[in-house]
Amino acid sequence: MLKRTTQLLILAAVSVSSASAQTIDDGLMMPKRTLSTGVLYAHDSWNEYWEGTLKRTNGNIGTLTTQSVAWVGGYGITDRLNVMAVLPYVWTHASQGVLHDLSGFQDLTFAAKYRLLSSPSTRGTLSAFIVGAAAVPVSDYTPDFYPLSIGSGGSRASGRLTVGYESNSAWFVNASSAYTFCNNVRLNRNSYFTDGQLFLTNEVAMPNVLDNTLTAGLRAGHWRIPVSLVQRRTLGGGDIRRQDMPFVSNRMDFVKLDGALMYSMPKNLSVGFGAGRVLSGRNVGQSTTFTSGLFYAIHL
Repeated sequence: MLKRTTQLLILAAVSVSSASAQTIDDGLMMPKRTLSTGVLYAHDSWNEYWEGTLKRTNGNIGTLTTQSVAWVGGYGITDRLNVMAVLPYVWTHASQGVLHDLSGFQDLTFAAKYRLLSSPSTRGTLSAFIVGAAAVPVSDYTPDFYPLSIGSGGSRASGRLTVGYESNSAWFVNASSAYTFCNNVRLNRNSYFTDGQLFLTNEVAMPNVLDNTLTAGLRAGHWRIPVSLVQRRTLGGGDIRRQDMPFVSNRMDFVKLDGALMYSMPKNLSVGFGAGRVLSGRNVGQSTTFTSGLFYAIHL
């Protein structure tokens, strides 16, 4: 039920430079001709979820755990234009019941980040960025086995606008919004029932998604500590039917609090640790997420 959350989590750690972490929704850029690559591990689990607005447990699931290991990379084409990519391998497990574990490579994501403006002053720098991203599945996994499915099985494209302020002292703040266009998904069956309707087709219309992120944090020397409040709204889709499995086009809304600790080590190495918790939601699990990553930057 949190596969879209997993996609957001993975994309949010696309690359890390030797100076500090860079994500698609922050106010940072990699320098020109800097290549970074690394590995990100994520562990997400929940034992309570919202069936529509009803919060409940499920003895056929117990605790659902989703783990992923992702290759991430980025390159600074210029000081104003960066490109990024991520490819995760995901596996899921339910601690109770008879639902079968699933695993495999999920979606390959590409993103390009461009700095529109940078306005320095005596107190800090105001910047604005736009990001374009696209994702396509790279394996033939099924999207029709939620909550064990490793993804939605459809391609996506998104546009993002970020405004950030970095003070000359120790604090920074960013506000970011993204709109994601989701292509239709095909199932391995000729009919399905969702949102009170029977559809005699194998094609599912996926709702688009709106994400909003507000981040504030501190930096000191080689340390950077961001804290983010993330809101996701699915623009359509129905609720999980009572005592039924989730469906790929269900509305999946949530508010999530994330925090991270990032440190730049000698020899162009960077390490990061993060934790997050879903505060409220609809048709998603109330999950706790832990991440860790190790990255290396080459200044060409």
